[in-house]
Amino acid sequence: MLISTENAPLILLGLAAAYFLVPYLQRSRLRDIPAPGLAAFTNLWLLVQARQGKRYLSVDAAHKKYGKLVRIAPRHVSIANDEAITSIYGHGNGFLKADFYDAFVSIRRGLFNTRDRAEHTRKRKTVSHTFSAKSVGQFEQYIHGNIEMFVKQWNKVADLQANPKTGYASFDALNWFNYLAFDIIGDLAFGAPFGMLEKGQDIAEVRLHPNDPPKYVQAVEVLNRRGEVSATLGCMPSLIPFAKYLPDKFFTEGLQAVQNLAGIAIARVNGRLKPEIMANNTRVDLLARLMEGKDQTGNSLGREELTAEALTQLIAGSDTTSNTACAILYWCQRTPGVVEKLHKALDEAIPKDIDVPTHAMVKDINYLQWVIWETMRIHSTSAMGLPREVPAGADPIVISGHTFGPGDVLSVPSYTIHRSKEIWGPDAEQFVPERWSEERLTARQKAAFIPFSHGPRACVGRNVAEMELLVIGATIFRLFEFQIEQDGPMETREGFLRKPLALQVGMRRRTPQ
Repeated sequence: MLISTENAPLILLGLAAAYFLVPYLQRSRLRDIPAPGLAAFTNLWLLVQARQGKRYLSVDAAHKKYGKLVRIAPRHVSIANDEAITSIYGHGNGFLKADFYDAFVSIRRGLFNTRDRAEHTRKRKTVSHTFSAKSVGQFEQYIHGNIEMFVKQWNKVADLQANPKTGYASFDALNWFNYLAFDIIGDLAFGAPFGMLEKGQDIAEVRLHPNDPPKYVQAVEVLNRRGEVSATLGCMPSLIPFAKYLPDKFFTEGLQAVQNLAGIAIARVNGRLKPEIMANNTRVDLLARLMEGKDQTGNSLGREELTAEALTQLIAGSDTTSNTACAILYWCQRTPGVVEKLHKALDEAIPKDIDVPTHAMVKDINYLQWVIWETMRIHSTSAMGLPREVPAGADPIVISGHTFGPGDVLSVPSYTIHRSKEIWGPDAEQFVPERWSEERLTARQKAAFIPFSHGPRACVGRNVAEMELLVIGATIFRLFEFQIEQDGPMETREGFLRKPLALQVGMRRRTPQ
């Protein structure tokens, strides 16, 4: 039977309608959940929000308009209810990471992007070993050494670049926090810092194969582009095979960044595993701990899996730290009274002849800890809801008064939960470190605080991250004074993480009292 050319447009229109209607009709149990735009019919709505770097804001706006349940894709429901956190992310529920994570696979699946439960359990056991209490204590020497280099460089900036009228040296603090975070994770994961602090420059070696000649890239830019393109393609995984053909250079440049980021890990592992390095190795870094792990056959991890897990640590431990450190500085400076209280607490706790304190010196300074927690709440570096899928064969489950079943994807948006006035009170949009005092903090607020996610897939490096932030925060506020030199709020853009775009400050030395 021949199809008339004059009917072709109608047929194409019908096929297009079917393409969007079928996923909608297949999820009849989700039809009563409101959705912004065409989100109930197509993943394109969510993809566009991610492409624009504002997914977290769009989802938050949808919740403000429609309520606690919002359908942000044909089979994906965002649940802005803190009671859903344990149901979706907790131990024993059997939920899987959704296909969103397929967009983050480069060398091979690592702890972050593996979706198989048994494989995740094996990998987490291996990686968790690297973050044991004993290991974390041994990592401090590497963190401390890089912060000492950071202070040395900032002292130079303060002495050589100060404005003679104001006494402040002007620069973008975000750049230096990036250098510090990358050098620390380079030291922890690969046996040596990247050298960014020493050079005052974002630069990293790339090798797409261990035997390739090296080339050099800006690692921070590579990481940012990779996060943006992967988080966007993760909204519509069916696009992944075709992304390189899309006319938007965002995708072609992003895919190149994915390759380059893997190449950074390959280059660093290659250097770390050189026979002359291994023969005299006495380091207790992350790679050394990973090399003690076993694969699914009980053998030591092969180079590819070792590199994939090292890449995971590079990603997890770099811009998460720099973004949060930058946000700490911004929120403390813009909120009256906070810096003065920090100065008092730090000067009382740290000996005057110490520049970079040990973790032991600062871990019990309550006000410093409150500042860090409050920053992670109001800034929410991980701002989106991490998607989890109800597995095939699972029984229906009721969450927030609605029944969900196999194939449904659920998430709790961190940004929305962390700024909920119902949870945090009428001052939820304000920076108030004192809300973390024992007298004020409620059990509900404590349970709703999820900067490192929750449950078996929560961040394994939390203890290292908190150690870094405590020592970095104590050091910068005790040794330096700042003033914000940019107009308006600190702008951010979301990839996988919500990252500041810049923080222009004036900085000068401070003498501890």
